[in-house]
Amino acid sequence: MHPRYNSVANLTHDAELILRIQARDRSALEELYLCYFPRIARFLARFAPGREDTEEIINDTFMAVWMRARVFRSESQVSTWIFSIAYRVAMRSLRRQRRHRRGRSILSLQEQHQDPAPDADLKECLDAALARLPVEQRVTVTLAYHIGYSVEEISRIMQSPIGTVKSRMFHARQNLRECVRGNAAVNTAAVGPR
Repeated sequence: MHPRYNSVANLTHDAELILRIQARDRSALEELYLCYFPRIARFLARFAPGREDTEEIINDTFMAVWMRARVFRSESQVSTWIFSIAYRVAMRSLRRQRRHRRGRSILSLQEQHQDPAPDADLKECLDAALARLPVEQRVTVTLAYHIGYSVEEISRIMQSPIGTVKSRMFHARQNLRECVRGNAAVNTAAVGPR
C-alpha cells in the first residue's frame, strides 16, 4: 500500500474508528467517510463516469461499512476492506448502467470514446488508453499505481486469485506500452526527421 496511507498511526486510527462504528457511533462513520472520500473518489474516477455516480457509489460503500462493521474481523487492513466494498458497489453500478445503455445507438457510443488526437500529449494518451482497458485491468492498474496497493491486497479487494491480478497487470501494461509506442511514433512523424 502507498506509504502515506500505511503509517502505524493511520492503521491504528482506522481500526479504532471501526470499533466505534461497531458500537454504532455515527461520528466515527462520518470521520472515516471524510478520511476515505478523496482516496475512493480518485480510485473510482478511473472507471466510474460522472461525479454523481462517484458520490452515489461512495455513499453506498459507507452504508455497507455501517451495516457490515460488526462482521469486520481485522483479517485485512481497514482500507483494503473499504476499497473491496467500493469496488463491488462500483461493479454493480457499472452493470446497471450497461443494461440501461444498451438502447443507445452505436454512433453515440463512438462519439464518447474517440481516440486521442495525434498531437495529444503522453498523459492524454495514457488516460485514453486506460479508458479503453477492460474494467478489471483498469481497476487493477489504478489500485496498484494510483493508490499503491500490493498484488496481495488487490487480490483481496477484487476477490480474485493473485495469478489473475498479475495477469491483468501484465495485459494492462502491454496495452499501455503499445499506446506509448504509438504516441511516440505519431509525435516523431509530426516533428519530422532530425
